Amino acid sequence: MNFSAPIVLENSRVRLRPLEIGDFDALKAVAFDAELWRYTLTRGDDAVSLAAYVRQAVEAREQGLRYPFAIIDRASGQIIGSTSYYNVSETDQRISIGYTWVGAKFQRTGLNRAAKHLLLSHAFGQLSCERVELETDSRNNKSREAMLRMGATEEGTLRSHRPTQGGIRRDTVIFSVIKPEWSELRQSVFQEFEVRG
Repeated sequence: MNFSAPIVLENSRVRLRPLEIGDFDALKAVAFDAELWRYTLTRGDDAVSLAAYVRQAVEAREQGLRYPFAIIDRASGQIIGSTSYYNVSETDQRISIGYTWVGAKFQRTGLNRAAKHLLLSHAFGQLSCERVELETDSRNNKSREAMLRMGATEEGTLRSHRPTQGGIRRDTVIFSVIKPEWSELRQSVFQEFEVRG
């Protein structure tokens, strides 16, 4: 995966484009909500932590570790959150989707699912992946339910997997979607985002 190339993905609901330092002001409108960051590895619910979050995401892209996107609601043109590719393994044809957060008023609207549609389509298509992984804190029931609703398979829990906020070592629940499942998911869970023609 070429981390220096601009990747722009779009469907009927959302547009994903590379996250940039200049997105800080637009993100402030949706990020300053402590509940959004409750189970994340870092925080972004005030100016200092959000600036650090954006800077770290952009630096990780420059280092080839993570490809962060801004999620834009096409109806309003507003940036509503962010998501990323990471843990890229071209040898194993595997990639992870994560670091995803969406402003509270845009949750349960289908916009996160629309963003996942774009990321999965690109991963299984242009990136020739055989497997896409997603992970979340085991305490984050809302995230776990969302992954199941989009057709991902829960594979298990990695105990004491990563350090998280407050000096806690979190248990991480791993989900995946594999390439043979993608055709069926495109016609069911993600059908509304598929281009007809």
